[in-house]
Amino acid sequence: MSNYQEIVNLNIGGTRFSTSWHTLTWVPDTFFTALLSGRIPTVRDETGAIFIDRDPNLFGLILNFLRTRDIDLTNVNIRSLRHECDYFGITPLSRRLALCDEMNHSSCGDVLFYGYLPPPLNGPLPNSSGRNGSNVSRKNSTASNTDVAANRTHSRNSSLDLRTVGRIPSQDQLSRCGRGHSRAASLGNTDSHKGLRPPETNTWQENMKVQIIKAHHNWVAVAYTHFVTGYRLTDSCGWYVVFQSPVQDSVIERIALNAKTGGSATSSGNNTTGTDVMLGIASGPLVRLWAFSTHSEPVRRTLIGTFNLGVRVEHLLFVGPQLVALSGAGSRSKAGVWHTSTQHWQTQDVAHLTTYDTAGSFLLLGTATGAINYIDMQKFPLRMKDNDLLVTQLYKDPNQEPITAISVYLTPKTNLCGNWIEIAYGTRYGSVRVIVQHPETVGHGPQLFQTFTVHQSPVTKVSLSENYLISVCSEYNHVRSWRVTRFRGMISTQPGTTPKAAFKVLALEAPTAQPHNDCGPYGEQDEEQIFIQKVVPDTDTLYVRLASNGKRVCTIRSVDGSAVSCFVVAECEGALRPRRLLLCGHRSGATQMWDLTGPIDKAAKTLQAVASATTSSGNGGGEGEESPVPDGGPTPDELVRLLTACDLDATPAPVVVPQSPNRPIQP
Repeated sequence: MSNYQEIVNLNIGGTRFSTSWHTLTWVPDTFFTALLSGRIPTVRDETGAIFIDRDPNLFGLILNFLRTRDIDLTNVNIRSLRHECDYFGITPLSRRLALCDEMNHSSCGDVLFYGYLPPPLNGPLPNSSGRNGSNVSRKNSTASNTDVAANRTHSRNSSLDLRTVGRIPSQDQLSRCGRGHSRAASLGNTDSHKGLRPPETNTWQENMKVQIIKAHHNWVAVAYTHFVTGYRLTDSCGWYVVFQSPVQDSVIERIALNAKTGGSATSSGNNTTGTDVMLGIASGPLVRLWAFSTHSEPVRRTLIGTFNLGVRVEHLLFVGPQLVALSGAGSRSKAGVWHTSTQHWQTQDVAHLTTYDTAGSFLLLGTATGAINYIDMQKFPLRMKDNDLLVTQLYKDPNQEPITAISVYLTPKTNLCGNWIEIAYGTRYGSVRVIVQHPETVGHGPQLFQTFTVHQSPVTKVSLSENYLISVCSEYNHVRSWRVTRFRGMISTQPGTTPKAAFKVLALEAPTAQPHNDCGPYGEQDEEQIFIQKVVPDTDTLYVRLASNGKRVCTIRSVDGSAVSCFVVAECEGALRPRRLLLCGHRSGATQMWDLTGPIDKAAKTLQAVASATTSSGNGGGEGEESPVPDGGPTPDELVRLLTACDLDATPAPVVVPQSPNRPIQP
């Protein structure tokens, strides 16, 4: 009998199938042609059927395709079926499924995709030939605006990426929008080294990974290992490169960005007027500060100064035009401040610094001794004679618990009388407290308003907004939220703060990577805030969730499949209306942007509608419980899929402080 007519009995994962030799082998060069020709050893069960340890349900679909050249994909997981087709080598079906799968994915992203900034083509690396840099080429230190538009930027509104040619802004357009330059350009300065390294080396790939992203107004700073590139957004030109920092020999660990400074900066007798943006970079204990002015050609860059904090900088930020560097290294905690108008740098010990927040011109500092201190930046110039930052104690925790998170909310009343302030803070022992400065208690410290002891692990995040109090503890980012009742904009004691939700924003990120993968909450305090959930370190998927109840707003996936290395949410003012953008830096060196404004507004309106319906029906205890917004984090199926690429054995355990008998008694 011919092989074509021979019956083949198969045992697929315990399910018996019978078919013909011809059906299994009409597609050439497959698993079955190799199996039946003897090139693959066979294993047979007790009945003599060939045993193959695969999914019988998916195999049944593949066998029907081999029989009929047709397939019914109703209620079929296309990705799983495609995986099986690849295993068996059924190329005709695999190609069809690939097209079906690609119908839902695009390198242009979905409707939320806002822009793409490609990685540097020939990014600079630190000088490795010596301090004088004599062996490092300084060619091509500047580039034309056309080079920038054609090769360096891409957004929804302009330019092109590395894959497809799009619309390129003309040179006249760029001259009207600002002065663009290539990423390898020194912007008219010669103090940076431009050593290049072949892109195929591992060192190159690690150096060109996006490490940190910061945004302010319509500016974005993208930090790589040794340099920072700055982009600006305009309605006509979209995103384009404006400046680049000098290449640093040491690894950049922190950056700070301040746009629209509008003042003047002077360093060593050089006056820089019309400054568009200021950029601070921290490496170890050293802080470097530059001012960039885009009102000249080429872009003018002025080094304001290099400052030494004395200990490693752990936080770098601007409070207004002042640059602040903080370190929380135990008893050696320090604060360094550089003031724009006086051009003066000061450092001072701030013992046991653990956390901070800003409110207007105030910088609030939480400490391990339970004290909340503050520095008033507006009074900074008046204290030049005694060289004292005047770190003043505002409040002391009643149990002297170490303060690990702090959030300040300035109510509308603050702008009227200036002495109403609300502060929420969390402690190492899991307590969450709210303190309030009343107008009638001016001259006295804030009063303790309310205490929550629901967390059993250290509180890592706390946020007090107009409508919600949100806290996060270290047990896999467990979140508790409360609804805040207000009267004339101020916290009301009747009926008081009520529990809202409890959920987890699971993140299996290494502790060293968390500063640049902060889950949030993000957003202004008078609007709905959000969490960004990145479950595993190497993933192209992020989950956007409401901070108030954990419901999912949307799911973000990289348009090119590259893993997300860092992210931040920023209010962008460069568009026709303010947009809330999610900016993702990738291991490929690219930066991808997603417009979350619409989904967040829709989710917030849905919650308001549900809350109104619940209130009108008299059921006040189930607010948001019947919201049609999908549940928050990854489903079990999504989570398992994410964890397949994650080595759980190498994942650090959550930090949990055991409940010891010495824990302070709560009031």
